[in-house]
Amino acid sequence: MHKDTQAGQCLVARLRAIVGRAHVLTSASSTRRYRTGIRFGSGPALAVVRPGSLVEQWRVLQACMAANAIVIVQAANTGLTGGSTPDGDDYDREIVIVSTLRIARVHLIDGGRQAVCLPGATLFQLEKMLRPIGREPHCLIGSSCIGASVFGGVCNNSGGSLIHRGPVFTQLTLFARVDQAGRLELVNHLGIELGSDPETILERVERGGFAAEEIAHPADRVASDQGYEAHVRAVDEPTPARFNADPHRLFECAGSAGKVMIFAVRLDTFERDARTAVFYIGSNDTQELEEVRRHMLGSFRSLPVSGEYIHRNAYRIAETYGKDTFLAIRHLGTDRLPALFALKGRFDALAARLPFLPHDLSDRVMQAVASLFPPHLPKRMTDYHRRFEHHLIVKMAGDGIEEARSWLSQAFPTASGAFFECSADEGEKAMLHRFAVAGGANRYRAIHRKEVQDILALDIALRRNDRDWFESLPPEIDRTLEQKIYYGHFFCHVLHQEYIVRKGHDPVAIEHAMWKLLDGRGAEYPAEHDVGHLYNAKPALVAHFRSLDPCNCFNPGVGRTSKLAHWK
Repeated sequence: MHKDTQAGQCLVARLRAIVGRAHVLTSASSTRRYRTGIRFGSGPALAVVRPGSLVEQWRVLQACMAANAIVIVQAANTGLTGGSTPDGDDYDREIVIVSTLRIARVHLIDGGRQAVCLPGATLFQLEKMLRPIGREPHCLIGSSCIGASVFGGVCNNSGGSLIHRGPVFTQLTLFARVDQAGRLELVNHLGIELGSDPETILERVERGGFAAEEIAHPADRVASDQGYEAHVRAVDEPTPARFNADPHRLFECAGSAGKVMIFAVRLDTFERDARTAVFYIGSNDTQELEEVRRHMLGSFRSLPVSGEYIHRNAYRIAETYGKDTFLAIRHLGTDRLPALFALKGRFDALAARLPFLPHDLSDRVMQAVASLFPPHLPKRMTDYHRRFEHHLIVKMAGDGIEEARSWLSQAFPTASGAFFECSADEGEKAMLHRFAVAGGANRYRAIHRKEVQDILALDIALRRNDRDWFESLPPEIDRTLEQKIYYGHFFCHVLHQEYIVRKGHDPVAIEHAMWKLLDGRGAEYPAEHDVGHLYNAKPALVAHFRSLDPCNCFNPGVGRTSKLAHWK
């Protein structure tokens, strides 16, 4: 559809008046890193707007709605399915991306037992604030290191690597929506008395310092997933433990995938484990690892803190192509990693302006630098990589340490498997190596771009009672793949299955064939990366989207739904 250029220019002028000229980006080069997902998705945008306060964000939204523009709200843009960027150029209205990273405040309440997070707050920021008081946010592995936002987890019902906490979830939020008649409204379900006028509410929540009498604890609303421990222990149930579109976890902002504009969320925090230990299990028998899972979930008094699976090939890919990420976290600390990722994004945007520079230049430079360092993984892990195809990293806490130590000592060694208890250094390196797998797949594609077609990434939730969890592909699919990279959160039966597609083959056609195989296995997908623009949203999720956004003005097209106004 033809878009009114004059109307677009008027909207840009209005946005500049709200946030200042420096915070409204319009050129293709300056908006590129906001319009492009880190792995998938890209498209045009009229402007990228970076409000510096919640009131500015509200006024930006009012201006966009008055101009009949699409709004895509974006925080860290670390998603893997393109869910916070445009996708293609077949939208019927101008698109404005609202980047919230300048509004990155967190208020701790109830002595730190809960946190009120604003739109730009990251998991790492929240973790850093909670650490001195002995508490933790919902998620720690992976996302917190690369600067993922708190809101991203809430919008997608993501996370769950920490077995006893389940997916991130809250019913206590402050958000804006547009009703069927096109009226914009601010909804305060935060459980905090903030006044009645929208700008007063937003100024108040941004300022923080809430009095105890202003904070309610409604009995009918929760700030974390309740009962997940019992749910994940039910290993004989024929349904997955968790997945993005689980109807039981779709509630207002939870699972909204950007179909409203969120201004604040209220989340529970968790007591930090004082004493932990990591056990490293290797096996050449998938059923042996499944018995470990079933026994620990079904019989242990103490649930594992986490249980991370790595296949031998994923181990090798991460060892070679995730080495720089490992070394950066190990030697520079997680404090600096978000800044390094942001620097990489700016470098890539600059390099894209110079056509004589090679594609993925930053990846090639980092890969070359990492190769100069000596081997970085512990000797016992390297030995297990040689001996065993399947690796399981189990973290226990408190009394669970002795429980796991005792049972594993009786269960292993076997003809096909063995285990060892990690030293503190080995445990840290094992978890860092597991985190490096996803980045390793991206790096492999970047380095071998001339030889491979693309990455195909599946994020699946198997049924809790599935014993045959390891994939076996038919030959007609298998021969199209250069690499198969398997890893995941094993105790929840959530697996990340990434494939490097050989040159000349269609990744989309291959993926659709794989979906049919997953449907036949009773799997749900995506498990935690959200539908983005890759997956078809299932009926319950589409109904959730339409109830939140009847005008289809927020993030249209997500879940491969309609991009047109009023869902035409």
